Amino acid sequence: MPYLIDGHNLIPKLGLRLDQPDDEMELVRLLQDFARIRRQLVEVYFDGAPAGQAGMRKLGIIKAHFIRQGQTADSAVRRRLEAMGNSAKNWTIISSDHEVLGLAKAHHAAAMRSEEFVRQLRETLSSPMPNPSEDVRKPLSSKEVEEWLNVFNRKTK
Repeated sequence: MPYLIDGHNLIPKLGLRLDQPDDEMELVRLLQDFARIRRQLVEVYFDGAPAGQAGMRKLGIIKAHFIRQGQTADSAVRRRLEAMGNSAKNWTIISSDHEVLGLAKAHHAAAMRSEEFVRQLRETLSSPMPNPSEDVRKPLSSKEVEEWLNVFNRKTK
């Protein structure tokens, strides 16, 4: 299920600081790893973008929406959910903001508090990844070999 994230709500829950100049990019980096490992779509919304910095950017596999000053990420999330229509039910909305969680319910989307997502994110990022160069397949039993030989040795009509 893809994720739609209230970015500035999530940042402090991860122990990052909103007053740091790279807080948003640090969150995006973590989300890129999460999305790659989980093979999930992720959109994140940040409000307070200065003039000339607002807009949507594709940062790797993450869609980051920078909402201009004077508007809120909450209202952008609302517009996104409305645009999704019935497909909103296929998304999980991440925030601890009661208004955003209420929007999720109103649009039949799944809702997850930021604190719960942080646990999921940390668990995903700390899981050992298999080394693709290692052959982790178990050998076939003699019965399985015989079954495959029978499949490939059949003559087609």
